[in-house]
Amino acid sequence: MKKILFIIVFIFSGSVQSQTYVKFNVFTALALVPNVGVETSIGEKTTFSFDIMASFWESVDGKKPMKFITYTPEIRYHFKEKYDGLYAGGHMGFDSYELQKCDYWNDFPNRYEKGMGYRIGATIGYNKKLNNKFLLDIFIRGGWHHGFYKGHYNDGTPGSYENIKNWNKSGEWLPYGGGIMISYKIN
Repeated sequence: MKKILFIIVFIFSGSVQSQTYVKFNVFTALALVPNVGVETSIGEKTTFSFDIMASFWESVDGKKPMKFITYTPEIRYHFKEKYDGLYAGGHMGFDSYELQKCDYWNDFPNRYEKGMGYRIGATIGYNKKLNNKFLLDIFIRGGWHHGFYKGHYNDGTPGSYENIKNWNKSGEWLPYGGGIMISYKIN
């Protein structure tokens, strides 16, 4: 993940002659789920943001896997000026996961899902400049998630708990991101 972030920062900082920020989410870091990103100017009131968030938890309680990684490229429109004030964004993202659905926690504690999905949604946020180099980015994001997964047992039982040949599918409207990013201007 460090290599991916370095490549993204290098590409944007070398090719774009504009303000570019690297970002770190304080809110998700408290749960030991890193969320890092880069955001750069692409127009008078627009920016491009790319975030990666990942959980490497094998399990939260020894039974429920909680591993995932999300990639979120997003175009943002800033109502006042770039990197200052209210903004709205639209995104399409990809994720892969190995986790237990929250509605299975009590009813099916020995089952989990492993798969991938895509997200299409929106972000609303607010930037607050702290000084010439730092700013806060407070945001919440959500939208439609469509997942493709296979169900497995986490108690040692072999095989799948479902009779699906290819992939099981599910789609739902979800809040799936948010927090407080500390952003540092690199150019």
